[in-house]
Amino acid sequence: MSADLEFATDLAQQTGNLLQKYFNPAGFHATHKADHTVVTEADLAADKFITYAIMRKFPQDNIISEESSHHLIDPQNPTWIIDPLDGTTNFSLGLSIWGVSIARLLAGSPELGVLYFPMINELYSTRRSSGAFLNDIPIATHTLDPDQAMAFFACCSRTFRRYEISVPYKPRIMGSSAYTFCMLARGSALLGFDAAPKIWDLAAAWLLVEEAGGTIAAFEGSPPFPISAKVDYNETSFPTLAASTPDIFTFGQSKIHRKPISASSV
Repeated sequence: MSADLEFATDLAQQTGNLLQKYFNPAGFHATHKADHTVVTEADLAADKFITYAIMRKFPQDNIISEESSHHLIDPQNPTWIIDPLDGTTNFSLGLSIWGVSIARLLAGSPELGVLYFPMINELYSTRRSSGAFLNDIPIATHTLDPDQAMAFFACCSRTFRRYEISVPYKPRIMGSSAYTFCMLARGSALLGFDAAPKIWDLAAAWLLVEEAGGTIAAFEGSPPFPISAKVDYNETSFPTLAASTPDIFTFGQSKIHRKPISASSV
């Protein structure tokens, strides 16, 4: 394992341990930010923990984070993109699917990624051209099995409010954008879709899907990578579709259509 991937893996696990100290299975009060997303004291503590560790180890690198920095400062240097707590609503309600996402980008695109979901003991890791792993075991996307009637479509809660869906697979909403795409990468889902992910939801999971053999791309609008100094990433979403194969990706594109604006909701 390379030094930077080992650093990211250790950091994700340490952050997961920190977050578990805040976690309450009975749930607790959370507040809403200006963009209506949920934030907790745990998000902010994890953000400080991760950013301090990166700044100490890689002082020249950029950091983009959901809870603090939303702009690319120096395009010439590597950039870390972090989501200190993906699945905050689940976390605040006492549900177990939430985790930490850490990615490092070179030339504006993901080079390595780590996603750690401590309550379910799942550690996903990847490095470009080196494959994808779950708890150090290689993972890969699965093609459609005619003998398997339980194929599913992983998506977010906004999907059915904003889009007309005619995908013939069972829908599953996990409550974590990053975990949606982890399900695709590990071969559990044939399709994964998120209607409004931010860059920190995507950076590590995007590379994980690619390295697991899947296809992932912007469903509409501009692609998220390479990142740009011109973008305010807190104000920019990237509807994203992922699939286990190129053919299923094309099929998914034909089965998902945006509703008229008047019928859509946030």
